[in-house]
Amino acid sequence: MFRKVLVANRGEVAIRVMRACRELGIKTVAVYSEADQESLHVRYADECYCIGPSLPAESYLNIKNIIEVAKASKSEAIHPGYGFLAQIPAFAEACESEGIEFIGPSSEVLKTLGNKVTARTTVSNVGVPVIPGSMAPFEDENEATKVAEEVGYPVLVKAVYGGGGRGLRLVHTKCEISQAVELARLEAETSFGSPQMYVEKLLDKPRHIEFQILADTKGNMIHLGERECSIQRRYQKLMEETPSPMMTQDLRKVMGETAITAAKAAHCTSVFTVEFLVDKKGKFYFLETNTRLQVEHLITEMVTGVDIVKEQIRMAAGEELQYKQEDITMRGHAVNCRINSEDPYKDFIPCPGVVTRYLPPGGPGVRVDSALYSSYTIPVFYDSLIAKLAAWGTTREEAISRLRNALTEYVIEGVKTTIPLQLRILSDENFRKGEIHTGFVNMRIGSLAAEEEHEGEEVAALSTVLAAYLKREKEGLAVIPRRTPHKASSWKRARSRW
Repeated sequence: MFRKVLVANRGEVAIRVMRACRELGIKTVAVYSEADQESLHVRYADECYCIGPSLPAESYLNIKNIIEVAKASKSEAIHPGYGFLAQIPAFAEACESEGIEFIGPSSEVLKTLGNKVTARTTVSNVGVPVIPGSMAPFEDENEATKVAEEVGYPVLVKAVYGGGGRGLRLVHTKCEISQAVELARLEAETSFGSPQMYVEKLLDKPRHIEFQILADTKGNMIHLGERECSIQRRYQKLMEETPSPMMTQDLRKVMGETAITAAKAAHCTSVFTVEFLVDKKGKFYFLETNTRLQVEHLITEMVTGVDIVKEQIRMAAGEELQYKQEDITMRGHAVNCRINSEDPYKDFIPCPGVVTRYLPPGGPGVRVDSALYSSYTIPVFYDSLIAKLAAWGTTREEAISRLRNALTEYVIEGVKTTIPLQLRILSDENFRKGEIHTGFVNMRIGSLAAEEEHEGEEVAALSTVLAAYLKREKEGLAVIPRRTPHKASSWKRARSRW
């Protein structure tokens, strides 16, 4: 087992990895940017080193500085978390060349699966169904048009490298191809360093299902069941659950075996997911493989009892996977919310700033993964994810009820968060029935605007009262009004308890 591990990340994922290391008796090294000097992961680690200025390119994406710290601290391995350098082949190569264990797949696997077209070809060659579309990057818009007409509109023009909704454009007709290609190429080159694009058929209201895979270097590979990731906005996940409401035992067996087949074809090891889209008829298609720890891994841990991060570290240290497929059972149901520092009433504009008050929720089956604390300043430079809140129950209904209670208890003041959106989703009748798809949130996003209009009416009323008061004051008639009791909203009453 490793004696010391450097965690090349920040925030809640850095703390999650460090907790796993502590349980395994491993010392941890934190790296941080100038903006993160007061971050919780810096205080939590056994050692910490500044690796550069606030901008990610100069700190958390600075391979040279991170490798130098790893060598100086005598770290035997590096855990990349997710995001930043987690899926960058050059970082894995740098670790390999310095004799430092990269806790994740090899650089060759990252190269193969980082290229979405190569990944599609690799799994298609072993019989895994892929979404209709390009099997090679297109050269120009004429070639893109040809593929689009073959598979039928609407289609997606997608970056060969990348994710998170960047380098991606929806195309409904032939006349939209030219502009879509131009914009997607520009965004892809800026974000991922490559303008290569391909075309993929847009499925109508599909579900996004991913299978969690664990694989050691000795040929053992298992899956831990599926996660439903259909609650998204602009191709970014907002909420996940396991098991999926649409899953049957037979379909889980088939999809799980298909995921294993795809992973073996790409020679994957470590912890990763194989992701599928499932159409309205129940037919599933390979989407991509995420060769890292997933943000939503905690709900799989809650229903299987497997500590995914500890298994990942053990396997990187050369140990054999300690589970067989028959050992894995899914008990109960778990739902996860990604809480972002964004304003859901104003088109999800990022809301960095000082957290003036912080009280996390509790109760049976509730788990909070976060690096927040009162007086912490959320930096403007990084992703807006500030917490993951998950709840487990013996049934889906119980898990949803516990999660609603936990969201109501959660106090994060000083910044706007997506908690109101999460509560609205959990209250939605179709969501509670499990009738969801990847366009679910966009179809209902106007409901938050209605609440905002109501708040606007209250502001207008207060403004009217204030104007009348100022007029009376000017006329010498103003008096101090006597306060009259009023009924607070249920939201305010719930928050005041904390």
